[in-house]
Amino acid sequence: GSAGYDVNEYSLSTAFDVSTASYIQRFLVSSQETGPQGITFNNDGTKMFIVGSNGDDVNEYSLSTAFDVSTASYVQNFSVAAQDTYPTSITFNNDGTKMYVLGDYGNDVNEYNLTTAFDVSTASYVQRFAVGTQETYPNGMSFNNDGTKMFITGYNGDDVNEYSLSTAFDVSTASYVQNFSIFSQENAPRGMAFNNDGTKMYITGSAGYDVNEYSLS
Repeated sequence: GSAGYDVNEYSLSTAFDVSTASYIQRFLVSSQETGPQGITFNNDGTKMFIVGSNGDDVNEYSLSTAFDVSTASYVQNFSVAAQDTYPTSITFNNDGTKMYVLGDYGNDVNEYNLTTAFDVSTASYVQRFAVGTQETYPNGMSFNNDGTKMFITGYNGDDVNEYSLSTAFDVSTASYVQNFSIFSQENAPRGMAFNNDGTKMYITGSAGYDVNEYSLS
């Protein structure tokens, strides 16, 4: 959250069912970022990454207990200011050798290579993909499991935009497919994610201050 400068952790008694969520604890990131926008973890939950609009960088944290934010400690950061000065979302490919940062200033997805998986100090810029034709205030980003689909949500369209990638996790091969309006639930979408098999989608928003859950047949 960009008001509390923190990561809020919740427990779900039923997996991927947000109606069963209960608050547990928070972890402050204000020492590194006072405008946090996006978050992601590595595969086993021992690393957490925060991107923000004030530092214009990716902040990496180590967790001594997987997915327990109370055990997080700051490690290092990686500046993305040369590519975008208002980063809003971050994600990785499956093995952590590619990193993607969504930027509101450039209205684009910026792709980086990492020589050491999930180690942001080894990141180097590769290329960008513009999404401004579909969304001029992009905030949320996600890929499907095999990297052949990319999804972008944002303030202006109030929708989820779907793209197809002819080469997995290579944003230069992305092409627009379709969109899905979320305006009835949230007119200021901030973040998005899917469950493991893609049958559920989740949208966070700063208008409703909530997580909206959708089912995909």
